[in-house]
Parts: sequence; structure tokens; C-alpha cells
Amino acid sequence: MKKLFFSLFLVITFSATILKAEMVAISEGKADAKIKLIVYESLTCSHCADFHKKIYPLLKEDFIDNGLVNIEFRNFPLDIAALNASKIAHCNNDGDSKILHYLYANQSRWVKGKTVEELNKNLKKLIENSSYSLNFDSCINDKALEDSILEERIDGMKNFKIQATPTLIILGEKFEKTLTYKNLKKYLEKLI
Repeated sequence: MKKLFFSLFLVITFSATILKAEMVAISEGKADAKIKLIVYESLTCSHCADFHKKIYPLLKEDFIDNGLVNIEFRNFPLDIAALNASKIAHCNNDGDSKILHYLYANQSRWVKGKTVEELNKNLKKLIENSSYSLNFDSCINDKALEDSILEERIDGMKNFKIQATPTLIILGEKFEKTLTYKNLKKYLEKLI
């Protein structure tokens, strides 16, 4: 009887741990970097894709790779398609940013169509034709992951009054200047 009770206890404990598992943050840079930068973004946002294509590479070269900035990409989905893409970016992921960057680099290939179903179909095709081994349907239907993403969005609204994407938070303060690399670089250099 004790063995049965202990086995049942282990199953319940293990199940509760799985249900409470939080998604791993997608970040780059040294964990102890002097400057902590958070980007709230939506995967269907064209301005966010521009950030990833035009500003992020320079930021990476000048600040992240040099150990000066740690960047964390946080979810702020603006629609269902962005929520589903966020699930793909985080699914079976240990914090690596490759899929996230891939989704932004190929945004024009999957963010098209009149319905969420069409966008999902495009997203699924993009992932299936990539080198990433993801079970699209399993990722999209992951309720715990969805809850974590939506919770991150709510936290952004509560803690930083996020209203648009991308929004940068640098050392706990919202970056209020026009988001160009020149402005961002100048701001970061003052903090170093």
C-alpha cells in the first residue's frame, strides 16, 4: 500500500511540475552584462521584423557580442497569428533565438492571407520546409505555452504600459526615442 501511495504521489508531483513549467526566455548575450535590454514584440509586426533585420545585427555586433548588453525577446502578440508564431518560437526551445530570427526573416512568406487559418497554413509550410524539427500541431496546441506567452504580454502591459511593438526596455526604463540604430547606440553608449 505504501508503494502504491508513493507511486501515486510521484505521478501527481511530476504532473504538477509539468503543468507549472514555465517557458524559457529567449535571450542573447552574457547574463551578467552591464545593460539589460528587453524587447517586447509581436511576430506579425512589420516594425518588429525591421528591428530584427536592420537594428538587431548592428546591436549584436557592437554590444551583445562584446558582452556589454544582454537582450531578452519578450512576447507581446498583437493577434492570434502572432500568438501561434510565438508558440513556434518557444516550442521545445531552451532559450535559443534561431527560430525567432528565422520567423522574422521570413515574415513576408507566412504573414499573408485573410484568415488565421491561412496564416497558420503558411507558417506550418515555412516550418516544415526548414531545418527545424518541430511538430507544428503539437506546438500550436500547447495550452501551457500559450498561457505563458499571454501572461508575458499581460506583464508587459502592467509593468511597462506597453501599447505598441517593438518596445524596448533598457535597465527597467522604456526607450522613448525614435527607434533607429543611431539613437539606440547613442543611448547605450551613455550607459556604459
